[in-house]
Amino acid sequence: MSGAGQPRLPALWADWPSPPGVQAFTTLRHGAGGSQAPFDEFNMGNRYAADGDDAQQVQRNRDELIARAHLPSAPHWLRQVHGTGVLRFTAPPQAQGVEVEPEADAAMTSVPGVVLAILTADCLPVVFAARDGSEVAAAHAGWRGLADGMLEATLAAMRAPAAQVIAWLGPAAGPAHYEIGSDVRDAFLAHDPAAAAAFHATRPGHWRADLYALARQRLQAAGMRAADLHGGTQCTIAEAQKYFSHRRDRRSGRMATVVWMTP
Repeated sequence: MSGAGQPRLPALWADWPSPPGVQAFTTLRHGAGGSQAPFDEFNMGNRYAADGDDAQQVQRNRDELIARAHLPSAPHWLRQVHGTGVLRFTAPPQAQGVEVEPEADAAMTSVPGVVLAILTADCLPVVFAARDGSEVAAAHAGWRGLADGMLEATLAAMRAPAAQVIAWLGPAAGPAHYEIGSDVRDAFLAHDPAAAAAFHATRPGHWRADLYALARQRLQAAGMRAADLHGGTQCTIAEAQKYFSHRRDRRSGRMATVVWMTP
């Protein structure tokens, strides 16, 4: 779905053949909001207020997101823990604030007007949609969640069979800049030795990891078609003017990846 009709929102709109009425995007760090450095400017990460950003300013940023994107309701924000928990939402949230954010790393809905949101700053956000437009989901997958089966858990919780689901891989740490240690590589290879193709040696005990390739591999093994996997071309580490990056900056804001079905 193109974002051409909403030029005021600083966002990367999902480039995928979404079903009619399904919209998805990832916010950009500049062009809106009022957070100060190093969280400048459009920081969505309220749970990271302890790292230095002002919680009230983050809430203002989130309110601005709702207005600029013309969202049908406030998003369901999650307290992400790098796990594999998936929640299903059937109505908009009744309250807002970090203290009411439920713990999970993925969310889904089959109700038009219910908005889902995932926070990232190098981890991989993945948006799913049933091909018939009956259901959407959003998942947060850092390397640990990806290795532990976060994406497979999200697919399994959807009502649509995997072969009838399409996905968009949003901005994440790219393969040219994301270096990891042997523990990360070992975690993937223990699940599937073929994952070795997604790692390239850099120095003793270290590799560059391709999160996008790993995600595609896992999703195809779970029953999705390669032709139904889109995105995976951005790098949060390399593109400092567009994206927050924890790996690059250590203290960082968070982008929001948002998906909903138009009422």
